[in-house]
Amino acid sequence: MKSLSSVCVYCGASSRVADVHKEAAHALGDGLARRGIRMVYGGGRVGLMGIAADAAIAAGGEVVGIIPEHIQSAEIEHTGLTELHVVDSMHTRKRMMVERSDAFVILPGGLGTLDEAFEILTWKQLQLHDKPIVIADVDGYWRPLLGLIDHMVAQGFARIDRSALYRVADQIDGVFQALGAMPDAAHPDQPRKM
Repeated sequence: MKSLSSVCVYCGASSRVADVHKEAAHALGDGLARRGIRMVYGGGRVGLMGIAADAAIAAGGEVVGIIPEHIQSAEIEHTGLTELHVVDSMHTRKRMMVERSDAFVILPGGLGTLDEAFEILTWKQLQLHDKPIVIADVDGYWRPLLGLIDHMVAQGFARIDRSALYRVADQIDGVFQALGAMPDAAHPDQPRKM
């Protein structure tokens, strides 16, 4: 696998979550910085987003935030980042996050995180990119979702080679191991440009 210079982190903006999730966000941000990997994320200072960004910054890492104007206007943007890009829409935000990242890690989160996760998984399935995706199933958080994906496959609604599409790790150390174990390309064909 090519070395990673930047990883996109999808995660929740809520602080009303179990400590195990906060600890995982901190460990991921810290681990990215200590490995010299730039963190790309949604630009917020709250919830797991803020925890991961703060941990990366505290460890001397680079953190790039991309936040839409309508969210920035609520004054939840992180003001201590290496770069903060304020964009016109959620669509622009998600596109920029993909373009600026070599891989993706999906931490626990809510509907916004699900939206980002399914989009990046779908784009990979459609061969719009071939970048590694790791689902961080911290404390079994994503187990129901992973069961639903298995159900979709069993019912014939999806044909997924899970090992080529994504990896699952139940601890942050496992996330870094999975990123290192991902193949360069999940599909034999050349991915199409987005």
